[in-house]
Amino acid sequence: MAKVVVVTGANSGIGLALCERLLSDDAQIRLCLACRNLERAEAARAVLLASHPGSDVSLLNVDVGCVKSIVKAAEELKRRYRRVDYLYLNAGIMPNPRVSFKALFTGLFSRRAISMFATGEGLLTQEDRVTKDGLQEVFETNVFGHFILIKELESLLCNVEGPSQVIWTSSSNARRSAFSLTDYQHSQGQESYSSSKYATDLLSVALNKHFNKQGLYSSVICPGLVMTNLTYGILPSFFWSIIMPIMLLIRIFTNTFTLTPYNGAEALLWLFRQKPESLNPLAKYHSLTSGFGNSYVEPIKMDLDEDTSENFYQKLLALEQQVRERMTRTERKDHCQ
Repeated sequence: MAKVVVVTGANSGIGLALCERLLSDDAQIRLCLACRNLERAEAARAVLLASHPGSDVSLLNVDVGCVKSIVKAAEELKRRYRRVDYLYLNAGIMPNPRVSFKALFTGLFSRRAISMFATGEGLLTQEDRVTKDGLQEVFETNVFGHFILIKELESLLCNVEGPSQVIWTSSSNARRSAFSLTDYQHSQGQESYSSSKYATDLLSVALNKHFNKQGLYSSVICPGLVMTNLTYGILPSFFWSIIMPIMLLIRIFTNTFTLTPYNGAEALLWLFRQKPESLNPLAKYHSLTSGFGNSYVEPIKMDLDEDTSENFYQKLLALEQQVRERMTRTERKDHCQ
């Protein structure tokens, strides 16, 4: 049977590069581009069908920053498919990133240059806001929305016909120091992106604990430093033109500068080819590129503990119940009016 693959955030960047590589690897898959902007999704579908005519590529309108949209999209997926073999949770945001130019110029000519560019540590801060669901936008879009999608699709992911894989696009920017269980939505800090990516790492470990026996396996990847619309939005375009030669030079000495979405998708494609039972649930699978441009994958143990992972999972379950109860009350109120 053809494998069903759903990719969130598939209309550009790493998501689109992954879809292109998946179709090249297995032309028989049933690929679903799950995107917030249908116009861009249609354009991405046209690009994919131009290079892979006859492929089964469908669209799904979903905003992972809105629980109501997620529930509606999940219902549509349940009408289309009997199961989902691969769920790539790739959509993510980093709103209003700000650069500390002092840290940039200080670090640019220091031993920290490679680490600074690879992780953004000490370099980036972000502004956040509250969504219609009453949640922090980065947390809901990057973590909680995808968690709700998994819960809604549990019947398609936990299937007796064979194991399924949930694969998160995480980051080397996922740092323990940016995350707190007492403020897991990161409403009090300025590193919401880093916090959200660490949260996905924690959640992936917990999902394996609770769902492996039901045939659902979760993994996280780091795409490396990739030049996408998100990355280009951090600094003015002229600045990237200035520092790009430096970055190409640095790539000779580090393997984390994947730079292109195609290279960044290496670990995502590698996981597509693996038996999920053989994967290490405590490892993050990194897309790496040598100085000569050759891509490969390396698993690296994540900096987390399983107790924190479980505690975070329980907090998400409690939050899920609160959000669903709030939705029910709102729907009843709207119905009465």
